[in-house]
Amino acid sequence: MVTRRALAPVEAIRSELAGITAARDLRRRVPVPESHDEVARLARTTNDTLTALEASVAQQRGFVADASHELRSPIASLRTQLEVAAAHPELLELDELIADTVRLQHLAADLLLLARLDAGDHPDPERIHVSDLVRDAIDGRRATMVLDAEPVVLGNKNRLTRILGNLLDNAERHTGRQVRVVVSSTGGEAVIQVQDDGPGVPEGDRDRIFERFVRLDDARSRDEGGAGLGLAIARDLAQAHGGTLTARTSPLGGASFDLHLPLAT
Repeated sequence: MVTRRALAPVEAIRSELAGITAARDLRRRVPVPESHDEVARLARTTNDTLTALEASVAQQRGFVADASHELRSPIASLRTQLEVAAAHPELLELDELIADTVRLQHLAADLLLLARLDAGDHPDPERIHVSDLVRDAIDGRRATMVLDAEPVVLGNKNRLTRILGNLLDNAERHTGRQVRVVVSSTGGEAVIQVQDDGPGVPEGDRDRIFERFVRLDDARSRDEGGAGLGLAIARDLAQAHGGTLTARTSPLGGASFDLHLPLAT
């Protein structure tokens, strides 16, 4: 009898968890006893876990919905062009067909990379000289490099190149005339700043701009602005390397995207 009474809160937690599992309702929470013992701590930890799981599932559902919406447009365009070509071969716009196919290919690759990052796919790191990485990234672009240090980091070269490529694409899309990449180091971190002289990012949007499928300029077409995944991928890749990616005002007057990565030891 004493044991049953002592374990009653544990049974209440178990029963509620069983109900949550059966109903698939992650909004529910287990009862927290008024006592301040291990059982109460177990209940609070369980509720914290349910809250995190609910947020994760909601984010995943939103991601799937957004991805489906983004895929629908190029697929519909391809189908329309192919149907027209089947009925009237002389009207086939081959350049548009190729452009839509390439756009669909890039979008599928971006979605696959995000899925791998969400699944915790992190390749083995290697020592990388940041200056060499930046030189390769700006080759053939209208961007210059300012080298204030020669930092070395640990990471995956392809994925770090992807971060820089996405940031440079964004800068070139919004710049007036100048894009500059500043390399420095401070506080045990390598710092890479991609700066432009464009309109910048409003302060209230400097976190939202890194969310998936977010476009700040609603009037911009999808062809010009992409799917809104470039900056989201860049931040996810930065975090996978133990770093951070933030936006602020550039000394050039536009936006500065600042990438901080731990220095190699």
